[in-house]
Amino acid sequence: MTRAVVLISGRGSNLDALLTTRPLVDFVAVISNRPEAPGLQLAARHGIAIRVVDHKTFPSRDAFDLALGDCINEFQPDLVIQAGFMRILGAELVARYPRRMLNIHPSLLPSFPGLHTHEKVIKAGIRIHGCTVHFVTPELDAGPIVIQAAVSVLPHDTPSTLAARVLTEENRIYPQAVRWFAEGRIEFLEDDVVKVNGADVKSASLISPALP
Repeated sequence: MTRAVVLISGRGSNLDALLTTRPLVDFVAVISNRPEAPGLQLAARHGIAIRVVDHKTFPSRDAFDLALGDCINEFQPDLVIQAGFMRILGAELVARYPRRMLNIHPSLLPSFPGLHTHEKVIKAGIRIHGCTVHFVTPELDAGPIVIQAAVSVLPHDTPSTLAARVLTEENRIYPQAVRWFAEGRIEFLEDDVVKVNGADVKSASLISPALP
């Protein structure tokens, strides 16, 4: 079974979704950069090893990355899953896990990388928003895309209401992406484009606002 380490910074909503579905993965550890992260208690209740690598205790980003990498390697994972991990990892650390580190981002990448995506979408008048599971590369939010889910941006949406709707989709698609990895169904094509063998694409169109 695929051994996975999960990196978190907060409450662990996507971690909870992963632990609930158990997508053919042995979750061997949950690591946080914040000792107060509620997700650590969630992991402990599931009997999963927890570790803290507090970024505030390190003199530089490189020093933190080195310590985090050593902590991850303690568990010899096949897959590293970022689930609300609010730190940008350096190129050297990312290079330790080529095609073995996943992240979920609250936008339809490559649109709106970085932070505050919901605010940016509303301000720009975008009609369709969503989330993306992708492999992590040194370039921020630019790795090969595995799966995306879309939601309509409603006329009276606030960043909070939109974020909640997107989070529901995150909780659905992240376990699916992890399952595909565990099943060996993810294939890398030319230019690192991802193909998911056997994936069921149910609709060829998504229009918002809906046509009459």
